Amino acid sequence: MARVRLNVAERREELLRAAVEQIEIRGVSSVRIADVAQVLGVSNALVLYHFSTKEKLVAAAFAYAAEADLAHLRKLLARRTTALRRLRAAVRWYAPTGTAKGWRLWIEGWAASLREPALRVVAGDLDQQWKTELAQVIEEGAAAGEFRCEDPRSAAWRLTALLDGMAVQTTSYAGPLSRTTMLRWTDEALARELGVDLADLTGAAVADAPAEG
Repeated sequence: MARVRLNVAERREELLRAAVEQIEIRGVSSVRIADVAQVLGVSNALVLYHFSTKEKLVAAAFAYAAEADLAHLRKLLARRTTALRRLRAAVRWYAPTGTAKGWRLWIEGWAASLREPALRVVAGDLDQQWKTELAQVIEEGAAAGEFRCEDPRSAAWRLTALLDGMAVQTTSYAGPLSRTTMLRWTDEALARELGVDLADLTGAAVADAPAEG
């Protein structure tokens, strides 16, 4: 059966999806141009036409996967509700027990970026975007008097550092922490950063939850 002809943007996205899949299976260091080409039934030359080197393909694939989750984060943070509720929903979604990005891919990207400058730039930029989005909503909530936070950017850094660290623990070490423990720590950290009582934080989330049925 003949392959459907794709335009440049469609072909590029197809290659990126395949690259993400292969990186998750094989790891950054082991994945090859040939692996991506083979899974799609195309030539190595076609992959190289779009991404002249493996390093550029990996960096673009990492950005492609992370941008999708960044878009979802922005959607959560743009909800028409309080900043406190938006922040809790976003932080719990981002946590290793949530439904955010494949943490294996992120950890692979962090490790590979130590040796690959192109990936280091991409990963660093995406990381800063995550922190900026959280910091902006923290600043908004503080300005509205919902909670107290004198340094929203530092608070965003500390929150993401905690979540990233827990992700390494659960992904790399066979899950020594339970889901319940991690979500409790996440709530405690958010409440501490925002200067609110834990009961107020969790109570706000319950009040904001959609009714069943």
